[in-house]
Amino acid sequence: MKNFAILLFLCLGFQNMILANDKELKTEIKEVTVFLNGAQVFETGTVQLSAGETVLKIANRSPYLDEKSLQVKATGAFTILSVNRRPNFLENKIISKNDSLQEVLSDERLKLEKLAAEADVLKEKYSVLNNNKNLGGQNNGLTMAQLKQAVDFFEKEMSDIKTREIQNRMNTSATKNRIERLEKTLDESQNQPITPISEIYIKVSAERPTTASFSISYLVGNAGWFPKYDIRVQDITKPLNLSYKAEVWQNTGNDWKNVKLRFSNGEPNRSGIMPELQKWELTYARNTVFDRIAAFVPVGSVSGIVRSSEDGQPLPGVSVLIKGSTIGTTTDINGRYELTIPNNSRQIVFSFVGMTIQERTISGSIMNVTLDPDFNQLSEVVVTGYKTENKKTIRGAVSSVETNIHTQPEESQIIATVIKENQTTVEIEVEKPYSITSNGEKLLVDLKKYDLDAIYEYYAIPKIEKDAFLMAKITDWEKYSFLQGEANLYFEETFIGKSILEAGGLQDTLSISLGRDKSIAISREKVDQFSQKKTVGTNINESRGYRITIKNNKSQKINLTVFDQVPVSIVGDVIVSVGELSQGIKEDQTGIITWKFELAPTTQKQIEFRYEVKYPKKERVILD
Repeated sequence: MKNFAILLFLCLGFQNMILANDKELKTEIKEVTVFLNGAQVFETGTVQLSAGETVLKIANRSPYLDEKSLQVKATGAFTILSVNRRPNFLENKIISKNDSLQEVLSDERLKLEKLAAEADVLKEKYSVLNNNKNLGGQNNGLTMAQLKQAVDFFEKEMSDIKTREIQNRMNTSATKNRIERLEKTLDESQNQPITPISEIYIKVSAERPTTASFSISYLVGNAGWFPKYDIRVQDITKPLNLSYKAEVWQNTGNDWKNVKLRFSNGEPNRSGIMPELQKWELTYARNTVFDRIAAFVPVGSVSGIVRSSEDGQPLPGVSVLIKGSTIGTTTDINGRYELTIPNNSRQIVFSFVGMTIQERTISGSIMNVTLDPDFNQLSEVVVTGYKTENKKTIRGAVSSVETNIHTQPEESQIIATVIKENQTTVEIEVEKPYSITSNGEKLLVDLKKYDLDAIYEYYAIPKIEKDAFLMAKITDWEKYSFLQGEANLYFEETFIGKSILEAGGLQDTLSISLGRDKSIAISREKVDQFSQKKTVGTNINESRGYRITIKNNKSQKINLTVFDQVPVSIVGDVIVSVGELSQGIKEDQTGIITWKFELAPTTQKQIEFRYEVKYPKKERVILD
């Protein structure tokens, strides 16, 4: 133990000698490019250099700084000798979780002191009233009315004091319990592995005193954004109003104060290496092994709580992402999340810097997840690249093409943005500076508002759902640089639910589901006179007939497409014959029947279809 102490003393002393000529370089975060996962931070600072060698230190930077991405550019009469990032385990952590807990604990202790003071005041007030309850003795000359008034006053005040004392005791007990839990949580967190903050060291050499200007950029984890939309339709005769928003979050350890924000669809942490096709060896089916995906249960939305496996505490700021999409969210301060699930999505990815990534198959509407710590993520320390410039350029220009999108004037002014289309990514610049604190909380940033001309059509599948669904179809949507994301739907000034804006497809027309419209009534019933079963020789002939009734209760006409189906035989002994279709069009491969028509206000329409199935008497088919 003694030898270890001596070694530690020598190491610290040696480090202090090396850093004896350190000079702090104070920089400010000026710009941030937020990616779908991660962010690129741009800082600037100026310092006076003395002649000779100087080691400049930028302190208290994010623990999640990616050292491989660190770049330094500078202007001035000096030379950069080296750039390095070092972890610092000795300084206090700058992650806000414990800081916020300490603030809450301080507030609770102050509340307990106020409750104790209130209890003393109530006790003194009770003592004063109790000592004067005789109302001045026997010969006080009070009338009966005055005496009754005094008694009523005494009773009311004493009752109020007793009630407040009971409430005070209850509040005191609850506050003490909260303080006990907070102290226990903080005590446990002190025993957790310390996440080291980052320090950037820049070694320079100058022949004479000079002024040095620096520009530093690096990638950082525990930050990101998700595209979100508000879609509003006043009625189907007017354009669709779409608000494009960014749900941004960051828990990097450094607050972003009055910074210029850019939102990019790039993924710098994802490999850019093109995959290769491997040899496809075909063999008999009995020798083939399939990697089958677990049974999928389609759900509309998923919610749950993400916790740490170490202490069972909720984890705020965890990224929750539909695999292979840009649809996601982050957990709130209580570790809770809720996410709308698009069709055919099967897996959710849960990620948090310092924790192992989990990919979970969607198994239901409630999915609680526990993340394990990953102690290897922050272990690397790598010397990074650097660059010196002798001109007044802080950041290299990016070759880009600006796309000007004209939108209709809005009643309320939003922050101006410019969309830049780079070679492989799209960036949306927010012109007004923004401030985002490092607490993992989600913040919505308005990017653009559009009034889009849309074709409105209703669709219904009464065999499955008795409601009509409104769809808005937009052409030339590619120029808006939309990404796949969750959308809040508002129809006729009423919130009607959530949907998915599927902007990642190859279709020429973007279809947006606006949800159900209860003003269109639909029924589907089996017609008994056309639904019969009879035996003909060695076969059974079984027929079915259905009637679909639609009524438009809206004040304007609608375009409606209705789908239904007849069975398709895959066995030679089973023959399906189609009868009346009410001018519907049947697709032979699938058996799906489509009806398209216009329905005037407050009018009703009926469509019918019939079919017959012939099959061997010894067999059985299911038609209902």
